Amino acid sequence: MAIVLYARKSVERENSISCETQIEYCRSVIRPNERDEKILTFVDNGYSGGNVNRDGFQKMMKLIRQDKISKVIVYKLDRISRSLSDFVNILQEFKAHNVEFVSSQESFDTSSPYGEMIVKILMVFAEFERTSIINRITQAYAHRSEMGFYMGGRKPYGFELVPTVIHNIKTKKLSPVPNEVEQIQYIFEVYAQESVSLRRLLDILIAENKKPLSGRDWTTSKLSSLLKNPIYVRADADVYNYYDRHSVQMITDIPMFDGEHGAQLYGRNKHRANDSDWSDMKLVLLTHDGIVDSDIWLKCQKKLEKNKQIGNSISNNTSWLSGKVVCEKCGHTMTTIKGRVGREGNIRRYFNCTGKSHKKICTGVKATIYAEDLENMVYNCIGEKLSDIKEMKHSMVAGDTAAVNELKLKIKEIEKEEKQLIDSILAGGYEDALLALANQKAAQLKKDRLVLQERIDELKSRRDETHRAVDLARSWSKADYRRRKEVAMLLIYKIVISEDGSAEIIWNI
Repeated sequence: MAIVLYARKSVERENSISCETQIEYCRSVIRPNERDEKILTFVDNGYSGGNVNRDGFQKMMKLIRQDKISKVIVYKLDRISRSLSDFVNILQEFKAHNVEFVSSQESFDTSSPYGEMIVKILMVFAEFERTSIINRITQAYAHRSEMGFYMGGRKPYGFELVPTVIHNIKTKKLSPVPNEVEQIQYIFEVYAQESVSLRRLLDILIAENKKPLSGRDWTTSKLSSLLKNPIYVRADADVYNYYDRHSVQMITDIPMFDGEHGAQLYGRNKHRANDSDWSDMKLVLLTHDGIVDSDIWLKCQKKLEKNKQIGNSISNNTSWLSGKVVCEKCGHTMTTIKGRVGREGNIRRYFNCTGKSHKKICTGVKATIYAEDLENMVYNCIGEKLSDIKEMKHSMVAGDTAAVNELKLKIKEIEKEEKQLIDSILAGGYEDALLALANQKAAQLKKDRLVLQERIDELKSRRDETHRAVDLARSWSKADYRRRKEVAMLLIYKIVISEDGSAEIIWNI
């Protein structure tokens, strides 16, 4: 059996007592009859006490569960945990394994019922203090953000921070850096073009030697983050509607979205990548001028939403199907690699599951999927698909046109109902309860109208893609690598490879 001396220094308080000093205090309370026992030391330097995800702590608990520890000594109670629920669970586990718990500075241990009771009482106050601090910080953050203050974090590319005064409070605001702004505007304008993907955008920037004026070189990840950021947009009603459709909490009222100022999106982002519900996020207008027109910015958002990667996609330019081939077993992208095959050792390209090679969570596909064979099969399938689309063009366009018209009529009906509701509210005579119901009805009408408008946008987008697909059908037989890549991006959602090597194409159109 061994005695453990445990120390933790929080990241939240840089001036707190060092772990080395804590350990010395712990040594001072070891009893004379215990000095011949084995002494183990576990230290978590730079860890918060808000949870138990700490390396040293987990190693200690592993030994306790193996019944190898007789006593745990700490400098103070909160070195173990600042969460009452966590602490009580830890205490119960100590008790289950006959482990004594001693605090060197608070003069008690759990070998007596009295000591155990005092521990619980003190931890109640520790958690109360921690919760109070968190609430004060959260409320202050929310108040400052609602006032239009820039809330810190990494300074966005294209801006510098300059001193300013907002509501008689000295703070800082974002100010555009002309050379960087010109580069950002170019990035948005290029990506807004229909045929330009993130990879293609990166290639264009490299070819034209348009490197960041500060920081490291561009990557597709950096470009994606930049394009998504509302800091750059001249936020107007369309931008308001875009975030409102995603259920973002709109801190700034819609009349303030005048098409001049940039916005900041903040909050704990809990939604999945493909989840359209962003109700955990907040949007507020800031005081700086935006630098990208809303129509260009919104075009980029629609493209980014369509081009969300499947799993842990890894770019590979050796096949025009790269990014589209997916392992059915694990859902991760399959990329091409080169290897020698056969007795002659010829080098061939074949698809490899990144869930197997990178994530180590999949056994991969049993059959060998040669890139050339899959490309030939998909090439023929695309040719047939384009022929089918060409034949069904007229009926699709006609059907979409009728559907769009029907949706527009429904929107008109909602707008008429909204006007009648507003007129009746302005006329007065509503009791408080009825007024609340009227406002609730108005909010629902607005939501219904936005949903219908979004459906219209989707149908128009599909009609445009159908027209483009028909144009592509005429040149498919002579398509080069770049053209094939563009067509695959447009027509194919993903190609699913089963464990036995069979392939299924899932189409966008």
